[in-house]
Amino acid sequence: TIFAGGLLLLVVGGPIAMFMAWLTEWLNGMTGAGVLVLGAILGLMMGSDLGGPINKVAYTFAAAGLGAATAANTAPQEVMAAVMAAGMVPPLAMALASTVAKRYFTVAEQENGKAAWLLGLSFISEGAIPFAAADPLRVLLSTMAGGATAGALSMAFGVTLAAPHGGVWVLPVIGNPLLFLLAVVAGTVVTAVLVIALKHVGGVHGKVADSSNPRAGLPRMVLVLPTHFRVRFTAIANTFRSMRKRNAFI
Repeated sequence: TIFAGGLLLLVVGGPIAMFMAWLTEWLNGMTGAGVLVLGAILGLMMGSDLGGPINKVAYTFAAAGLGAATAANTAPQEVMAAVMAAGMVPPLAMALASTVAKRYFTVAEQENGKAAWLLGLSFISEGAIPFAAADPLRVLLSTMAGGATAGALSMAFGVTLAAPHGGVWVLPVIGNPLLFLLAVVAGTVVTAVLVIALKHVGGVHGKVADSSNPRAGLPRMVLVLPTHFRVRFTAIANTFRSMRKRNAFI
C-alpha cells in the first residue's frame, strides 16, 4: 500500500495536478463570458466521472468562488447553482430510469435506484456509480448530456446558490428555487430518456432478462422433469454457475 501510494503521488500525482490547474485556469477565463457554455461545460464535467477528479475540479472551481460573491457580483453563486443542479442529475436520472423501465435493469440495479432518489436529492453524485460500473458507456454518455442540460439551464435562469452543498435541503438559500428545480428535472429527464434509449438500441433488455431468469441455459430435457427434480437440478446448476464466475474473476 505504501509503495502504491508513493508511486501514485510521485508518478501520477504530478500530471494530474498540472491538468487540474490548467483546467481550473481555463474555467476561470470563461467566467465573464459565455455563461451558458460555461454552465454546460461544468454540467458535463459533473456528469463525466461521478465524483472523480473531473467532477471534483468543477465542484472545487464553483465552491472556491463563493467567497468572491457580492451583492453586485452574483456570478460565483450562479456557477455554484449550476454545478449542484448538474451534480444532482445522475443519481436522480438512474432512479427514474430504473423505476419506469425496469426491464432494462437488473434486480440489484432496481434496488440501488431506490436509494439513488435520496442520494440525488442530497447532491451526492456517487449514487449513480453502481449503474455506471455495470454499463459505463451508456450511463456516462447520458449523465454528461443531462448534466450539461441542467447546468446550462441553471445559468440561463440566473439561479444563485450561497451554500456549497446540500441539494434540495438548502432550497431556502437558493435564488429562484423553482427554476432551479426545473433545471434539475429537465436534466434528469434528458438523462433517463437517453439511457433507456441507448439500452434499448443495445439490446440490454434481452440480456437482463436472461441474467434474471434462473432457468436460462438449462437443457430442454430438464424443463420437462417433475417440479421437485427440476427445482433441485436448477439449484445445482446455479451453484456451478456461481462457482465458475467466481473462478473466472479470480
